[in-house]
Amino acid sequence: MKAIVDEDLCTGCELCTQTCPDVFEMVDDMAKVKGEEIPADTQDCAKQAAEECPVEAIKIE
Repeated sequence: MKAIVDEDLCTGCELCTQTCPDVFEMVDDMAKVKGEEIPADTQDCAKQAAEECPVEAIKIE
């Protein structure tokens, strides 16, 4: 499973980093995915972060 942050949509609200800090981090006021693949034990929180993103900037594949 992968997460993708659309940098054109991200507003830097930090909600994803608060919801799932093992997967998302802030770099230059923009959310970034920490790795290529989402570890199995963090997939639920990554999905939650994508669902809660106020601008729908996170896609989970």
